[in-house]
Amino acid sequence: MPSRGANLLAIKTAHTLIWAFFAGCIVAVPVFTWYGRHTLAIWLVAVVFIEVLVLAFNNGSCPLTGVASRYTEDRRDNFDIYLPRILAKYNKQVFGTLYVVGAAYALLAWAHGKAT
Repeated sequence: MPSRGANLLAIKTAHTLIWAFFAGCIVAVPVFTWYGRHTLAIWLVAVVFIEVLVLAFNNGSCPLTGVASRYTEDRRDNFDIYLPRILAKYNKQVFGTLYVVGAAYALLAWAHGKAT
């Protein structure tokens, strides 16, 4: 049976990889929009929106945070993910803003039929 430390390591690694996927999607939305790849940008907005729903239905927290908390008493902002503490603390504000701005840009560009 894996140790508490091994379990926490696996959870933090998975959480970080999932975070990187969604952060990449958020950053890619305005890039794909700029290059006129509207369909791909809108799909990325939709994929991230699924994550937004998951967070909303989990009281604003990633479900992996609750799982990680079973394996440590640590409750620093980054106890459950391999991110710098400051980024972990403000993650939702930073990437939430980037998501809303990028999605608005993508939707407006798509509606107007132009990339810029």
